[in-house]
Amino acid sequence: MIDGSLLHGLAWSAPWWLALVLTAWRWRGSPSLDDLSSEAPFPAPLVSVIVPARNEASHIAACVRAILASAYPALELIVVDDHSTDGTARCASDGAAGDPRLTIVAPPDLPPGWLGKQWACHRGALVAHGDFLLFTDADVRHAPDLHGRLVHASRSTEAALVSVAGFQETGTFWERVVQPFVFAILAQWYGGPATVNQARDPRRKIANGQCLFFRRASYDAFGGHASVRGKAAEDLAFAQQMTAAGHTVYLTLGRRQLTTRMYTSLGEIVSGWGKNVYSAGRDTLPGGALGQALARTLVPAPAVLSLLPVAALVGGACGVLASPWLAFGASASAALVLWFGAIAREFRLAPWYALTFPLGALVYFYIAIAAVTRGTRVRWKGREYDVGA
Repeated sequence: MIDGSLLHGLAWSAPWWLALVLTAWRWRGSPSLDDLSSEAPFPAPLVSVIVPARNEASHIAACVRAILASAYPALELIVVDDHSTDGTARCASDGAAGDPRLTIVAPPDLPPGWLGKQWACHRGALVAHGDFLLFTDADVRHAPDLHGRLVHASRSTEAALVSVAGFQETGTFWERVVQPFVFAILAQWYGGPATVNQARDPRRKIANGQCLFFRRASYDAFGGHASVRGKAAEDLAFAQQMTAAGHTVYLTLGRRQLTTRMYTSLGEIVSGWGKNVYSAGRDTLPGGALGQALARTLVPAPAVLSLLPVAALVGGACGVLASPWLAFGASASAALVLWFGAIAREFRLAPWYALTFPLGALVYFYIAIAAVTRGTRVRWKGREYDVGA
């Protein structure tokens, strides 16, 4: 017979197992670009691809080559060299190898109230001629069939904004430990694309800034990047604010069509996610003092909830904690290993990376606490902003 105290410990782990089941259920039926035609409609509407680039010499040539290798017949590429000091514009030109579809834009100085990326995107949109505008990043690689499928996605859903969740590449140990942990948080909070698309509450909407595909008319009517000029997480702001304004926002998978390696070192991971986690948390929660207080508590919470079972397991195994804690720690940790095993598979990692989730939780906890402590001040690409407005 199982000791009653052990049953209590196992019962304590129920929320961790329930979270696993609910997340799997909320990811069911996710749409994918694979389900759409890659053939361009006739006549093919012009697609303007806009790449904001600040000191992206290491990425921009490969990005340009991938975009210009598109199978889509009506495409222009606009690279906005955002006051780079590393030869980004020259590298972009080299990547195009004389292709006349490339235009390089040098924007004016950053005006007050604007974040650099939004300003660069805005200036790129001003010179774009397309019926559709695709905003993407320099570290993103497009497959040849991406643009045709995006046009079909927009037309079939009548969406003002289509966004794609692509495949996230990881190269170093810390990328493979931290990136899955952060994306696991997003997966649990928002659910899969089908769940996001069905949501009616704008705060349950999300988009991926690596691929924002707008109908030009809707983009202009909404106010373009000027409407999110002070938002650190401009993709989230677009999804939520456009939904609130009555526009259709559609999220879809596109793991074969879009690939990104966001960061290449632990330092880049800490800096990059530190820019977004607190401001995104505030925008997802109720406004005012209540929302700020909740954000300060909830942003670090995923790390705490991941580390608590591990601490209980170790403490119980060492005899420091009573047997119910050991049972709770073992059961809840097993649920977490299963969950992060599924995430590791999505990242195409070896199964043993599931066991590294405590390391990912520790790094994320540091990122979250630093971001909460810093508040509305963010620093990115050599610029500092206050995103408290």
